[in-house]
Amino acid sequence: MFVFGLAVMLKLFSIQFVDGEKYKALAEKRVVKDVVIPANRGNVYSANGNLLATSIPKYDIRIDALTSSSKNFSECLKPLSDSLAKFTGKTSNYYQRELQKARKNKNRYYLLARNIGYSDYVRIRNFPLLNLGAFKGGLIVEQVEKRERPMGGIAQRTIGYEREDENGNVTRPGIDGAFGVKYLRGVDGKRKMQRIGKGQWKPLSDANEIEPKDGYDIYTTIDVNIQDIAHHALLKQLETYNAEHGCVVVMEVKTGEIRAISNLGRTSKGTYYEKLNYAVGESHEPGSTFKLMALAAALEDKVIDTSDVVDTEKGVLTFYGKKVRDSKWGGYGKISVSEAFEVSSNTGIVKAIHNAYKDKPEKFVDRLYAMNLDDTLQIPIIGEAKPIIPDPRIKNGKWSGIALQWMSYGYGVRLTPLQSLTFYNAIANNGEMVRPRFLKEVKEFGKTIEVFDKEIINNQVCSKETIKKLQQLLKNVVEKKHGTGHRLYSENFSMAGKTGTAQTEYWMEDWTENKRYISSFTGYFPADEPKYSCIVVIHKPDTNVGYYGADVSGPVFKRIAQKIFTDTPLVDEVQMLEVKKASVEKEYEDYYSLAQTYKTIMPNVIGLPAMDAMALLENMDVKLRVKLNGSGTITKQSVEKSVKLKNNQTVVLNAS
Repeated sequence: MFVFGLAVMLKLFSIQFVDGEKYKALAEKRVVKDVVIPANRGNVYSANGNLLATSIPKYDIRIDALTSSSKNFSECLKPLSDSLAKFTGKTSNYYQRELQKARKNKNRYYLLARNIGYSDYVRIRNFPLLNLGAFKGGLIVEQVEKRERPMGGIAQRTIGYEREDENGNVTRPGIDGAFGVKYLRGVDGKRKMQRIGKGQWKPLSDANEIEPKDGYDIYTTIDVNIQDIAHHALLKQLETYNAEHGCVVVMEVKTGEIRAISNLGRTSKGTYYEKLNYAVGESHEPGSTFKLMALAAALEDKVIDTSDVVDTEKGVLTFYGKKVRDSKWGGYGKISVSEAFEVSSNTGIVKAIHNAYKDKPEKFVDRLYAMNLDDTLQIPIIGEAKPIIPDPRIKNGKWSGIALQWMSYGYGVRLTPLQSLTFYNAIANNGEMVRPRFLKEVKEFGKTIEVFDKEIINNQVCSKETIKKLQQLLKNVVEKKHGTGHRLYSENFSMAGKTGTAQTEYWMEDWTENKRYISSFTGYFPADEPKYSCIVVIHKPDTNVGYYGADVSGPVFKRIAQKIFTDTPLVDEVQMLEVKKASVEKEYEDYYSLAQTYKTIMPNVIGLPAMDAMALLENMDVKLRVKLNGSGTITKQSVEKSVKLKNNQTVVLNAS
């Protein structure tokens, strides 16, 4: 017995002093662990300070039913149950039973409320017993962050997110994802948690071991007004043509700042949402919008001029058994290269490029390379597709006997919408190619941390002489009656651009029975001294409704351009305030006449702008309550013209 007792003592000594640290560490590992406290993610703002994405704290409130003393528990049980009943709508008796059961069953992690906001969290922690804190009252608070987007579905994919799945795989689409690691994420904190059985853990104290450091706020180049205009203009057209998907990008010409980017895809139910970032990640054959790049190369190499005449040969050309056709049956006869571009003659452009480069196609390709058309834009948003430019010197199966001719009118090459827009923007910017930019600055509590300036990709993509010719061609597409974009022409507002109608999936066997097209319009506005460039691309519109770029995508471009200048006037326009315009003068005289004539009887305000009608009625000699439904121009008034008005009478105006 003595020997056995001695062995036990030796073993205890060994456990306590020899292996003590090992067993302490093992015990602590099993019952105590460090838990990461995610830092508050920084906010994402628009260029004008509107909130695009923010992290909202959400709270789970629990109680350790064993922590409080018997006296505190019994005294606070009824008032705590009453407070919880008012908060949740359940009965006080229900909570008294549940809390007593939790204490009896030694439940140290009983859930009181889940996923509540900050104001509710403050309210609950002041309830009886819980207001005693973690040690005396058993209060357990767990905070998580939920990312909210105040604009809802608008630009959802562009704003983006950073998300990690259960396997540790991280997806980072959009602005939030692109700048998350460097700016938004912050530095996580740590706190110790204790195992309390049944796989549950609770904080050891209210204080954190390491406090988290919040992420920076980023200010994007997005303008919420322009974004809203672009989103709804695109959505309306997609619904009208029952198209598969589409995108719009609006870029500021001088700086490359992206003012709006909308990507909408159709669901199985026929609705549209921000499915993928098509503008950045989807490359496709651009079709006729690539004719600008082809002519830019030829004009710069001085192998053709806009005044050169080409024979469209009744609208059909054949190369190695493959036909190039014009959309106009019978072709356009003999026309200038300029007119071939303006009417978007496939045969005219193809013939001009073929004649100029048939013996040296690599020269054509080299010129495209010199204009940076083979490079990615190297933007921070993840997933940009690489351009495809066939090259006769590269043996990759992309070059063939008809590659040069097909490239001339936008087939065989592949660009993303944003890459195409960047080239058009360079033409609008007198040859200076700027990198598209999504970020203006990074801030912390209002203090600027980093500012992002304009980045130049190419100081001069081609000569000034070539730029002027291309700018005139793009103006002619809209301004000249024979131009494919002439239906977009407005006497009051100038635009320049190019239509595009490209066949897609034409290699599939069912294409003849089920034709699919990509309709696009790329350009800038105003035509002189342009402020914004814009691209609209719509995939697979219903051919029974329409599919030409001028019909499908052109109206979106025009709607965006006009509304931008209606809703967000340029500072430069202030210089034109002294210029008298007949139509404006007449509108003012008509308004002044109405204001002087009608003092106590109802005028006819139908056709007036809503703000003018409101001002007119609110400044009459009788006091009126004016209610306006909608915005724009007045279409209906609740009180007929010439009716005598009374004080405090309500007048309802409908506008659209």
